[in-house]
Amino acid sequence: MTQEKAAPATPLVRAALSSRCPKCETGPLFDGWVKFAPRCRACGLDFNQFNVGDGPAAFLILIVGGLVTALALFFQLAANPPFWVHILLWVPLTTALVIFCLRVSKAALLILEYRNQAREGRLADPARQADDAP
Repeated sequence: MTQEKAAPATPLVRAALSSRCPKCETGPLFDGWVKFAPRCRACGLDFNQFNVGDGPAAFLILIVGGLVTALALFFQLAANPPFWVHILLWVPLTTALVIFCLRVSKAALLILEYRNQAREGRLADPARQADDAP
C-alpha cells in the first residue's frame, strides 16, 4: 500500500502575504484592496463558501490597539511629550497599521479555513445519517 504525500503547504505568513488562492496558489484572492474575488481565476475555487466575517478586523483592533497603547505608555514615561504629539503619532499609526494589515489577516483566515476544511455549521440530512450508521 503506497501513501501519497501531499506537497508541503506554503507557510501561512508567506501565503497570506502573497494573497494567492489556497488551493492552487496561483490565482489572486482579492478583486480590490480587501474585497475577495468571487472565485479563483486559475482553479475556480469558490471563495464565497468561506466566511471570515469580522474576525480579521476584531483581531487587528485588539492586537494593534495593545501594541500602540504599550508604545504610547512607554513614550509618555520616557519623554513626557504634550498631548498633541500623542495625537499626531498614534492616530495615524493605528489607522495605517489596521488598514495595511487587514488584507493580510483576511487572507490568513481564509487560507486557514480552507486548510482546516472549516465551514459554516450545517444540520446533517437525517436520511444520510441513517445510511452512514454502522
